[in-house]
Amino acid sequence: MSRAIAIIPARSGSKRIPGKNIRPFLGKPIIAYSIELARSSGLFDEVIVSTDAESIAEVGRAHGASVPFLRDPNLADDKTPLIPTIAHALQQAEEHFGRFDYCCCILPTAPLLTADILASAYEVLTKSEGGYVFPACKCGISIFRTFSLDENGKPHMFWPENRLKSAADFPVPFYDAGQFYWGHREAFVSCTPVFVHPHTKAVHLPSSAVVDIDTEDDWARAEEIALSNARHQPK
Repeated sequence: MSRAIAIIPARSGSKRIPGKNIRPFLGKPIIAYSIELARSSGLFDEVIVSTDAESIAEVGRAHGASVPFLRDPNLADDKTPLIPTIAHALQQAEEHFGRFDYCCCILPTAPLLTADILASAYEVLTKSEGGYVFPACKCGISIFRTFSLDENGKPHMFWPENRLKSAADFPVPFYDAGQFYWGHREAFVSCTPVFVHPHTKAVHLPSSAVVDIDTEDDWARAEEIALSNARHQPK
């Protein structure tokens, strides 16, 4: 029987939105949505929070996650890559709960994520040869005709050769929606980056299901979408 673990990485020290990972989102800490989703999805044998702060650990435990260890400070820097952080947490967790076959990193700021999305991605993962599955969202613009502006406001195209081409001349661009990363145990433990692993796959999410929460405007937009989604749920 395969075993899966959800790891929610929540370091302290967010700079753009202080205290972001435990800040109230529509009345409860934003990390609580990720914890409660993982627990209610039926996909995981264990749900843990990986953090360097006891204050975040307390919130995690209060909402049903296990916090069997605190993260080493050298893995809590804002420049620390995500995959090595999850690899460390996975190996630490296995010392407490035994070996897992699959691991899902669920970000603590993903209140729009649903169990259906997680389950669909897990199904794709279990049918793959290894690697990762992550959510991707279609870009709202054609990046192939984008440009920079100099100090005088003059535009400089990144790809001048595309000046006379239209968006229809290029493949549809997607970006990493960043809500979660499902993976085979070996992919995480090897610390192979998501976009380097030969068996990585992406599942497509609509833009209405994705908000990258980095600013106060992002936060407000995410709350608006969450409220709208709640109003349209079947009674």
